[in-house]
Amino acid sequence: MKKRNLIFIVTLMIAAAFAFNTSLALAKDMTKEDFEKEALKHITTISVAEAKALFDKGGVTFLDVRTEKEYKKGHIPGAKNVPRGKLEYDIGKDIPDTNAPIVVYCKTGGRSCLGTYTLVRMGYKNLKSMDGGWKAWTKAGYPID
Repeated sequence: MKKRNLIFIVTLMIAAAFAFNTSLALAKDMTKEDFEKEALKHITTISVAEAKALFDKGGVTFLDVRTEKEYKKGHIPGAKNVPRGKLEYDIGKDIPDTNAPIVVYCKTGGRSCLGTYTLVRMGYKNLKSMDGGWKAWTKAGYPID
């Protein structure tokens, strides 16, 4: 009976080690582009013109996920700043309503894509990621603070 238990335990340990190493290898092989591609399957993106129409209509929170330093250099008027690196920790304080309409933006669209996907996974339901980000907004000549 002891030999049988020992074989069972060793088999479980080998299986666990294999599963652990396999999952690490898969994660290690992903690039930022891979992460963005995966996120895009689960979020809604809008053009800068569509974001401007929502801005003009009102009732939408613009969420800037750039760094505080980037935000201070200029941002969409009224936008809340929760840097991508603090998003999971601070969003509940800044935007506690998971049904609130939110447009997420960053410099060019990568961080906002990933940030929007993070918020989807946290239960936020009415999200859009602005394609082209801050660069597209300013290039279009839209208002800035």
